[in-house]
Amino acid sequence: MYREFFGMKHTPFTNQIPPDALYLSDNLQEVIGRLCYVAEHQLFGVLTGDVGVGKSTILRRLKTNLPEDKYLVLYLSDSQLTPRWFYNGLLQQLGSEPKFQRGDAKLSLHRQLEYIREARHIRVVTIVDEAHLLKRETLEEIRFMLNCRMDSMNPMALILVGQNELWDKLVKPAYAAIKQRIDIKCALPPFDLAQCKKYIASHLHYAGYEQELFTDEAVKAVYEYSAGSARGINKVCMHCLLCAAQRGKKLIDDHLVRLVIETELP
Repeated sequence: MYREFFGMKHTPFTNQIPPDALYLSDNLQEVIGRLCYVAEHQLFGVLTGDVGVGKSTILRRLKTNLPEDKYLVLYLSDSQLTPRWFYNGLLQQLGSEPKFQRGDAKLSLHRQLEYIREARHIRVVTIVDEAHLLKRETLEEIRFMLNCRMDSMNPMALILVGQNELWDKLVKPAYAAIKQRIDIKCALPPFDLAQCKKYIASHLHYAGYEQELFTDEAVKAVYEYSAGSARGINKVCMHCLLCAAQRGKKLIDDHLVRLVIETELP
C-alpha cells in the first residue's frame, strides 16, 4: 500500500533486504572484520548483543563476505540443542548420515571436517545462534569439538552468537574452561541517534526513495522508541509509512511518530 503511495521500488524496513544493501555502521563493520578474521584463522569467537540490535544482519553479511569456494558456513539455531544433535546437525548439513551414539557422531564429524580441510582446502565456519539458551553440557561439548591433533589446531572456526546474558554466563567460574578457549569476543551495541538517522536514510535509499521523508524530530522520536534497536526502528518506521499513506502525508513528523507509538505499538 505505502510503496505505491511513495513510489518505492522495494520495501525499506524489513529483514529481507539483500545483505549488500544493508546499512553498516562503523561498529557493524568492525565486528564483521573481526568475525572474518575468526573465519580465516579458524578461531573461536563469541558475538553478543541485545535483542534486535542486528546480530542476524551481521551473520548474513558475514556469509556474503566469505567466498563460497574457500569457506563452508554451517548454521545451528536450537535452544534445546544437545551434544549429540550438535554433531548430527552439522553432519546433516554436510550430507552425512546422523549417528545414534554421541561418540560415533563426533568421530564422523571430525573425519568429515578433516576431509574438507585437507582434500578440498575449504575452511569450515560453524555458527551456533541463540547460544545464551544452551545448557552447560552442550557448551562444554562444543568446546571439546575444537580439540584436534592433541589440541594443536581447530578443525573449524566456531562462532557462538547470543544475547548479552551469554557472556554473563561464560564469565562465571563454572564456564572458565570455555572462556579460556575464546579467541575473539565481539559486543554489538545499539545504534546512536546519528546512526539511527543514517540507517533510516540508507533503507529509504534501497527502496528507491531519495526525498526527505522523516524530519529530524521524527527521527529523534523513532530513536527514543527503539533505543537504537534495528528491529525497533523497522517496526515504528513501517507503521509510520502505513499511517502516512493512509492520511495522504508525504512528510513524517514527530507528531505522527508519537501517534503511531501511542496507538499502534505495544
